[in-house]
Amino acid sequence: MAHPHLLKDVASQAGTSIATVDRVLHQRGGVRLHTVRRVEQALAELERQKSQVGLVGRKFLIDLVMHTPDRFSRLVRGALERVMPTLHPAIFRARYQLAEDLPVAQLVATLDKIARQGSHGVLLKAPDVPEVVQAVARLQAQGIPVVTLVTDLPTSARRAYVGMDNRAAGHTAAYLVAQWLGSAPSGVLISASSNRFRGEEEREIGFRQAIRDRYPHVTVHEVSEGLGLHDATVALVRQRLRLCPEVEAVYSVGGANAAILEAFDQLQRPCRVFIAHDLDTDNLGLLRAGRLQAVLHHDLQHDMRQACIQVMSAHGAAPVPASPLPSSVQVVTPCNVPEQLL
Repeated sequence: MAHPHLLKDVASQAGTSIATVDRVLHQRGGVRLHTVRRVEQALAELERQKSQVGLVGRKFLIDLVMHTPDRFSRLVRGALERVMPTLHPAIFRARYQLAEDLPVAQLVATLDKIARQGSHGVLLKAPDVPEVVQAVARLQAQGIPVVTLVTDLPTSARRAYVGMDNRAAGHTAAYLVAQWLGSAPSGVLISASSNRFRGEEEREIGFRQAIRDRYPHVTVHEVSEGLGLHDATVALVRQRLRLCPEVEAVYSVGGANAAILEAFDQLQRPCRVFIAHDLDTDNLGLLRAGRLQAVLHHDLQHDMRQACIQVMSAHGAAPVPASPLPSSVQVVTPCNVPEQLL
């Protein structure tokens, strides 16, 4: 398997030994298929990141760990890979642990493995549960800073949170839904992937607060635990719609929006207003087709840059920055899709 990379770099990227990498590259056998695939993935990651080779500066190896649907992890990964070359003279390289359905025990095992292997920093999107909070403390004890992305772990030892102000996003969504629905009594469905993610909880709190204070003619219903997965979300939303005939709007805080719309279609129910988050491929298609009225968007590249600066600062390679300000909430309609996404 021809490649231009040092064995030690491939081993570091793959999280395995140099001897194992050597066996895989020379096809000597005796290596589990999962490990072979991890080495192949490490080579692909190094190839994508080779544009930074030759920069003069300090090297940082970071880990992006996300429990999230593929459509969102692709957005974040792409944003990170666009940002890393801009941080010269520092040289950043990233490893990826991305999963749609990740049991807490497996997530904790991943974080503990990083603590054993070493890393300059972890960028983390994970549920706010005690086991994850404890794993973050163990990383910190090893001198590995953790920056939370999109959804926070506020009681943990994480260094910083980067992402939008989720309560402000919820307030914004409530305003938009109420304007489109008008003054007649109506119902709106909040769809969350899981109640264990603090960011989604904050969005819901902001939404409910604004509805309660300003738009009491709108009733709020909730569905969660579809984990952003298509079939599970269809089933959960369809069940809720059958119980709530007044629902004619959706605020999706957790994704799987094609699945939510499919549930409406299966029951031949209209969805007059649909507010979603994140300009992933699915949402762009739904926005252009008129199935979404607006998407709440924020600059992921800004978030990734702030996260990397926090890692550099933790290792004394950059001035200690103030706590990152939340990213601005942008309301994107079919009329103002960012030019680079057209």
